[in-house]
Amino acid sequence: MDNKGIGIFDSGLGGLTVAKEIMEMLPDEQIFYLGDTARMPYGSKTKETIIKFSKENTAFLLKKNVKMIVVACNTASALALKELKNEFEIDIIGVIEAGARAAVEATVNRRIGVIGTRATIASGAYVDAIKKYDSRAKVFTSAAPLLVPLVEEGWLSNKETESILRHYLAGFGPKKIDTLVLGCTHYPLLKPLIKKIMPKVTVIDSAREIARTVRAMLEARDMTAKKGAGRKSEFFVTDTPAQFNKVGRFFLKKFMVEAKKVRL
Repeated sequence: MDNKGIGIFDSGLGGLTVAKEIMEMLPDEQIFYLGDTARMPYGSKTKETIIKFSKENTAFLLKKNVKMIVVACNTASALALKELKNEFEIDIIGVIEAGARAAVEATVNRRIGVIGTRATIASGAYVDAIKKYDSRAKVFTSAAPLLVPLVEEGWLSNKETESILRHYLAGFGPKKIDTLVLGCTHYPLLKPLIKKIMPKVTVIDSAREIARTVRAMLEARDMTAKKGAGRKSEFFVTDTPAQFNKVGRFFLKKFMVEAKKVRL
């Protein structure tokens, strides 16, 4: 057993989709969540900037004496994960591998779509990861830069959001994909709209897949927390927490979100 917490960071509140899945699969674990809301979105930043921010986020979480860090940001997973693993002596895992593996397992016709931030799509990380699991898979990608700010504003079912989503997803129709990877942890909050637009396509939620990976790793190493530990998870942001708390409570529902503002 290991009662240390699990650290999670994202550029904003999207990583709460990861926190929620981990909380439900591993209810005895204490989560330390950092949303870098003052510097989001990461998807439009340079690789060097994303690496710098990711290192600062990791250093903050290490001060909480965590046993593992989950990079809940697809952009940071694509561009900074390798550097983080080289610099810090702790298990650090990203969301891309888990989502890619799940997509390959789900597809029937081997035609897979991926939506993500500009930086994630430009990195080619999902294409590489999917091809690693199935070299014959056809992967089609689309950058969707407006979705993160829409989610951060809580515009989860607005007609404007649906219109923008339809625009981003339109290109996948002629490609005849049967599986779509949500290549940003903000996007699962838009899953009802995505399923409405693409009802016959299997949607891969990387948040759920990374939670399964975390559980498997901790159980294999006998590092899960003691049952009934009941320690309260903590949330931190780098900018005003009001909007984060509002949307966070709406999404997590039974988990109260009271984020504290911190400086990195």
